[in-house]
Amino acid sequence: MHNYLLQFTINLKLWYNLSCYHDNLPAMAEGGNMNAYEVFASVYDELMDNIPYDDWCTYIIEVLKKYGVNNGLVCELGCGTGEVTERLADSGYDMIGIDNSYEMLEVANEKKLDTGHESILYLMQDMREFELFGTVNAIVCVCDSINYLTELSDITHVFRLANNYLESRGIFVCDFKTRHYFRDVVADSTIAEDRDDVSFIWDNYYDAETDINELALSLFLPEEPDDECPLYRKYQEFHYQRGLTLEDMRKCVANSGMELVAMYDAFTFEPATDSSERVYVVARETHQDNKHYE
Repeated sequence: MHNYLLQFTINLKLWYNLSCYHDNLPAMAEGGNMNAYEVFASVYDELMDNIPYDDWCTYIIEVLKKYGVNNGLVCELGCGTGEVTERLADSGYDMIGIDNSYEMLEVANEKKLDTGHESILYLMQDMREFELFGTVNAIVCVCDSINYLTELSDITHVFRLANNYLESRGIFVCDFKTRHYFRDVVADSTIAEDRDDVSFIWDNYYDAETDINELALSLFLPEEPDDECPLYRKYQEFHYQRGLTLEDMRKCVANSGMELVAMYDAFTFEPATDSSERVYVVARETHQDNKHYE
């Protein structure tokens, strides 16, 4: 599959996880009876069918085990429909999934009943303000969810919250797309795909002055999918991600009080560089005087 098309599905996933952060969502298209979240949730897994979740989760698990998290409680921020959460549960982790979309969590909860992972706890929360009932061994936030936090202060605060809810010496694993990727790889481009029951057009624009990447997404869904010649309704959204640098992330981790352990070129254990397109960050919990430790 074309790399841009794969990145579209990644960006779409992240919009689901974080779209509640934007106030300009249309409640619905004229004449329809589903809101925007219901519309996108209804086709989400189909549009994500090209993402190699198995390979990605194998790498995430390798990172967790490399830093001593072989089992126990793990929280995923921006869990969407639970594809990563489910796979981590398959590997023996006790999972909590957090997302800001009720409709996506409905799909995740249905999925866990089908897979037998009924012990997964899903919570509807904004990752910038997430709360847990206690501490966890690790927190993960992948598929560039961090890029949707366009203010560095918000990223710092997520790290600060992670530090608060991690067990002693627990780890936070997150990934991000780099400024290099948005500026030099995807930049200004248009991608389209036409399927039998859904089509999309993705227009991408990167503003080098602000480091903000704008994604204009148009989805075309049939009103009556079973009709031989259905009418298609257009849904359109605009979404924003920030291109981040290694130095940005170093500052965010340092300002949060966490310990920066490593930044890897994605899906390897090689150090990230300025030419990396996706970077995995590993940060460790540091002792806090006002925190209760067992």
